[in-house]
Amino acid sequence: MSAETQSGPSGLKLFNTLSRSKELFAPLDPSNVRVYVCGPTVYDLAHIGNARPVIVFDLLFRLLRHLYGEDHVTYVRNITDVDDKINARAARDFPGMPLNQAIRRVTAGTERQFREDVAALGTLPPTLEPRATDHIEEMLRMTERLVERGYAYVAEGHALFDVHAWTNPDGSLEYGKLSNRTLDDMIAGARVEVAPYKRNAMDFVLWKPSKEDEPSWPSTFGNGRPGWHIECSAMAEKHLGTTFDIHGGGIDLVFPHHENEIAQSRCAHGTSIMAQVWMHNGFLQVEGEKMSKSTGNFITMRDVLKDWPGDVVRLNMLRTHYRQPIDWTVASLEESEKMLGHWFDAASDDAEPRPAAAVIEALEDDLNTPKAIAELHGLRSRAGHKSLAGSLAFLGFRREALADWRAAHAPTLAVSVAEIEERLAARIAARTAKDFAAADRIRGELEALGIRLTDRRDPVTGDVTTTWEAAR
Repeated sequence: MSAETQSGPSGLKLFNTLSRSKELFAPLDPSNVRVYVCGPTVYDLAHIGNARPVIVFDLLFRLLRHLYGEDHVTYVRNITDVDDKINARAARDFPGMPLNQAIRRVTAGTERQFREDVAALGTLPPTLEPRATDHIEEMLRMTERLVERGYAYVAEGHALFDVHAWTNPDGSLEYGKLSNRTLDDMIAGARVEVAPYKRNAMDFVLWKPSKEDEPSWPSTFGNGRPGWHIECSAMAEKHLGTTFDIHGGGIDLVFPHHENEIAQSRCAHGTSIMAQVWMHNGFLQVEGEKMSKSTGNFITMRDVLKDWPGDVVRLNMLRTHYRQPIDWTVASLEESEKMLGHWFDAASDDAEPRPAAAVIEALEDDLNTPKAIAELHGLRSRAGHKSLAGSLAFLGFRREALADWRAAHAPTLAVSVAEIEERLAARIAARTAKDFAAADRIRGELEALGIRLTDRRDPVTGDVTTTWEAAR
């Protein structure tokens, strides 16, 4: 897809990892824009790095709904609930319990925690959240199709994708274009499982035998369970079709996960693409260092949300462009909290429900959130407060958070409302009696107590009305 030949109803441009360029986005079907994003493997609390793609692609979802209509966008984010890490966690946490039962306890609890955490970040629910274990039949059908077409083979109860079978007419390998690596580079950079049943080092598992007590399903290859990569390909096909518009995830998924998805999906369906656009968010580090349990800087979403409102966490993510690495620091969170507070203070209560055009234009430029944030600063400083509130809501900052902020930061009145109203009545009586000295004295007394008065004269009747507010 080239910028010269493709266009859509808007100027939306997205960086495509596959072409390594920014392209004008033109959906395959504008009435059904389809997006797939790799979701969590539910074995433990999600860490703050996992929150980044959740927020990034939630913003993309919002933008696409704005451009194409809420009913014309399908966003699928899967749940991986069959995996070696899940098995290990279940055996560790529930010793003595049958493994399948323990696995259900782990996955159900972790999925619930994930949903609670991402909701606190202001994210919309995806259109669909399919679970891997509900799509075993689709995974088996795709694997069987690959074997039938000569792109996969069966060995010792395993079904494996044959990387060397996927070639171009000139005999060169098609595999590796997303990550832009040669086969030798991929072998050197990957943790390749050495196994005697493999034809080639880079061949990857589509189906494998289950160990005793592990989750297992019957198949023509023997009882077993799916490999990780085939799960997403099968769920994407089931819910979005053999080709769709956008596939997203963290940059760590480019290789091997997304590379393998492309290989098995294209070969199974005989298509020239799996997704038109591949989008990947950058890495996250903490206080200048790679996040790791061994260094003690491993932070879960739940940890962060104990100390910071979800809207502050969201803003802190969006301040950095999604493709750039982000350094997660306490100082940046403090800056984000202060920034959000300024916007909440300035946002008008009688807000326009729509976002400002300049904010949308910024996001249409490959989700340029730093530019969108600069536009919010401009709305705050200019007479644009009505569209400021609408823009904040569009970006996913919750209206209830705005209300909570104002309640928490409302000034404390030095006198009761009843006393204020009583003094205002006395001031009105003084003005009626043309005792302006007394009226000015009452105004001064109230201002000394932090109560600001505003007099407005009706241009038709000449009547004067007075409103008051507490100075912040």
